[in-house]
Formats: sequence, structure tokens, C-alpha cells
Amino acid sequence: MSKQSINNLKLGAFILTGLFALILSFYFIGKNQHIFGTKFKLRARFTNLNGLLEGNNVLYAGIQAGTVSSMSLINDTTIEVTLLIDKAIRPHIHQRAVASIGTEGLMGNKIVNITPATGNFPLVNDGDLLSARQVVNTDEMLQTLSRTNQNIAGISEALKISVLHINQSKLMALLDDPSIGNSLKSALKNIDRTAYQASHFAGNLNKVVLDVRGGKGLAGALLSDTGMTTNLRTAMINIRQATAKTQKMAVDLDGLVSQINNDLAGGKGTLHLLLRDSTTAGHIRQSLKNIEQGTDGFNQNMEALKHNFLFRGYFKDQAKKKTASSAVKP
Repeated sequence: MSKQSINNLKLGAFILTGLFALILSFYFIGKNQHIFGTKFKLRARFTNLNGLLEGNNVLYAGIQAGTVSSMSLINDTTIEVTLLIDKAIRPHIHQRAVASIGTEGLMGNKIVNITPATGNFPLVNDGDLLSARQVVNTDEMLQTLSRTNQNIAGISEALKISVLHINQSKLMALLDDPSIGNSLKSALKNIDRTAYQASHFAGNLNKVVLDVRGGKGLAGALLSDTGMTTNLRTAMINIRQATAKTQKMAVDLDGLVSQINNDLAGGKGTLHLLLRDSTTAGHIRQSLKNIEQGTDGFNQNMEALKHNFLFRGYFKDQAKKKTASSAVKP
């Protein structure tokens, strides 16, 4: 065999090997994209695809389940996406499953995530429409983050200005004064002492209230003893009656005083005779003098009797009893 024929054979074998590798590559790529094998369709409708393209992957519970087949605009707010799903996944997808658009990683390709339904629901059929959930995309997150950064920058600038004003204010000078710290400590101690006393007072007051509710003490007896309440009511009635009688007595006494004044002014009655008649006053004065002299004589006679041997024992016994009675009294 000539050298040319050997080269041709080598070239043909290389071409066949390359074609076989190319066909094998197409097969694996098609298998990954579900071009080959049995499949069925599901639909989902979104208001924004966020960059989803035909041929992007579809995941069911995080497992590769199919690809995006087509997208069609229903109206100005609704876009319908057709999903090509492997029939091997069909026994696991229920009609309450939810489709959402996500991302492979942080900045990867867009994908459709199908979240399994919780509960016992029928399985999906070919062409069924899944419920869709619109999620926040990366652009919206970045816009929100940008607005948040701007707000934080504004707050930081305002806080910086406020701190500068505070540093230059008299408040900081007041806080830097060491005497203020001592005064503040003293005030806090006084507040703590006052709080303790208030707590102690509240405890005592609570104890008093409990005693009153339990019928202890005078206040408890007044509030809980019905007999005491009745007696108190009766006493109040008696006080009212006594007050009325006192008022009547005051009126009568006022009339009596008026009558006495009239008698004194007109020279009538016994009082006028006693107070205004000089002769009668002299007789009364002489009578009082005689009584005083008689009392003095009586005292002398009694003193003589104390020293008489007949009555001396009696008076000594009376003095002892008086002394004993004074010692017993507190």
C-alpha cells in the first residue's frame, strides 16, 4: 500500500472520530436542554421577566426539570412563559405549585423556579397554568440599596452637624464641669433615698389597707363592723339632736341675758338688788366675812380634835389610807 493511501486512511479516521465527537456533544447538550426525550408543557404568567430568555433552565425544588420554551405578550402587563418540563418530573408537580423567576447565583442567568405545593392536590396536566409569584429582582434591590445609602448619607451629615453644634453648646461645657458630676451623684443618691422611702411608705400603706380590709384596727372596725356603723350612725343622730338642743339653749340663754340686761337697766329683779344696791352689797360682804370667820374657827376646832386622844387614832388611819391610795395611782 502506498504512503498516500495510508495518509488518506488516517485522515478519514480523524474526520469520522471528529464527527462522532461532534454528534455525541450535540446529544449531551440536547439532553441537558431536553431536546431529546419525552416532555410536556406548563405555562406561567408574569408581569416582568427581569431578563429571562428562551432556553433558560427550569428548576423544580432546586432540581433541573426543563427549559423555557417560548414567551408571548398577552397584554401590556402580562407575559406568558411556556415551560418544557421532563415527564419524569410530572408525578411530583401538583396544580398548586408556584413559579417564580430567580437567578443562578448572585449575577448568573435567569431561571424559573417551581416551588412544590404543600398539601394533597391533583397532579398537573399538559398545558396547565401555574400560579406565579413576582420576586424582587437584582435591579430593584440595587435601586433600594442606593436610596438607602443616600438616606444614610443624609442622616450621617445631619448627625455630624448636630454633634458639632452639641460640642460647641453650653451643654458640653456643663457636662465637662467636674462639680456637675458630684452634684449629679448627690442628686441621684437623694433620688435613690427618696425612692426607697417611697417604696417603704407604699409597703406600709399597703399593709394598712390590707389591715383595714381585714377589719383590723379602728378604721377596719368602722368600715367592716356593721354594728359599729350602726352605733356611729346613732351617735351622729344624737350629735345632731344635741346640736339642735344647744342652739335652742343658746337662743334661750340669749333671751335670758337680754331680760337680765333689761332688769338691770330698769332697776328690777334680784340681780339689780345684788349688783346695784350698795346696802345689800354691804350685807352680803358682812355675811361672807362672818362665814370666813366661822370657817376659820371650824378649822381650829378640827385641828384641836386631831390632837385629842379620843380622835387621834381615827385621823391617823385616814391619813394612812390617803397615802396608800396615792401610791397605787399612776
